Amino acid sequence: MNLIERAKNITLTPQTEWPVIAEESTTTASLYQHYIAPLSAIPVLASFIGMTLIGISLPLVGTIRTPILLGVTTLVLSFVLGLVAIYLISLIINALAPNFGGEKNPMQALKVTAYAFTPAWLAGILNIIPSLGMLGIIAAFYSFYVLYLGLPVLMKAPKEKAAAYTAVSVICSIVLMVVISTVVGAVGGASLYGAGALHSAQSEEAKGALGELEKMGKQMEDANKKMEAAKKSGDPQAEAKAAAEALGTVMGAGSQAEVVDKDKLKALFPDTIGGLKRSSLEGEKSAMGEFKISKADARYTDDNNHQIQVTVTDTGGSKMFGAMFAWGMMEQDKETDGGYEKMGKVNGRPTHERFQKDGSSGEYSLLVAGRFIVETHGQNVDMAAIKAASAAVGYDKLEAMKNDGAK
Repeated sequence: MNLIERAKNITLTPQTEWPVIAEESTTTASLYQHYIAPLSAIPVLASFIGMTLIGISLPLVGTIRTPILLGVTTLVLSFVLGLVAIYLISLIINALAPNFGGEKNPMQALKVTAYAFTPAWLAGILNIIPSLGMLGIIAAFYSFYVLYLGLPVLMKAPKEKAAAYTAVSVICSIVLMVVISTVVGAVGGASLYGAGALHSAQSEEAKGALGELEKMGKQMEDANKKMEAAKKSGDPQAEAKAAAEALGTVMGAGSQAEVVDKDKLKALFPDTIGGLKRSSLEGEKSAMGEFKISKADARYTDDNNHQIQVTVTDTGGSKMFGAMFAWGMMEQDKETDGGYEKMGKVNGRPTHERFQKDGSSGEYSLLVAGRFIVETHGQNVDMAAIKAASAAVGYDKLEAMKNDGAK
């Protein structure tokens, strides 16, 4: 198999290339070594060059670049989790095959997954110019089409069911990629985690994450059996419920507790914090399949432009989410002329804090009881005030709710 020829053929002439692929004999190791790893490296390397070496130019701000250490860390994590994602998606496609008249075949499932990703991987070169990275979305949709053409050939699903098979596979895959992107985005400092060097791969958190990833494949098998039974029953509601449970399995929701009501979370916020009055209080509950979250958000201000925003999110203790969160947390103690960033654990809780020395902004975030994320952002206040606002919601109250809604 010539990598360049295969990549060109599966992208330009997938209809004729899939039958050739179906007849090829290969191994998981060979496919990863000679095709998946080289091509999946394209978008992450391009992103590293684009964000770290070239940067993004913003009006009135200048060029923003990701620090080298952070860029390398993000690159490695993106690459490794990307390899894991391909295998997990192949497990999903394999498990779903009988529900759409196909035949289970793990090797064929891995092949159809890997080769269908080719257009998206090749388009990843656009990430060298960050402003063009969004064009990769078009390539992603084309990859869906390539997958649609490949499923009937490799998984032997009837053509009339290929569209539904593709749709369900894509939905499950997107959900999985969202979870993985949360980890990578966390490393990039987009939300909770900040940046830093990876903790030892032998840590309990890493082992737990890998264990949950392995369990998901087995859980999909169980979910598949339920879907088969529901299909035989001829009950549309039972089929819909089984499909929702399968989606929940991908999200790690099989072990998720029912989330705490948003009003109960809103009740955690006091009227004032450190002389700042509460100016707004909101709550919401969201769901994707069986995966649910609820959160409450409060903002505190005064007349001198001191501001603090506190958000409490309940993930329901999803094991997959918790494992990913723990794996994404890293140990770091970094200080520059402008500020500092720390990451690690405080009283056993994964914690991240970042602060600008001029007091213009800061944040303090942590995971409580393995399910509640408390995020606190401050402007024109010191870190002591930010931490006090975080603690004001009552970590002990959250700990007391850790088993609420447990199934």
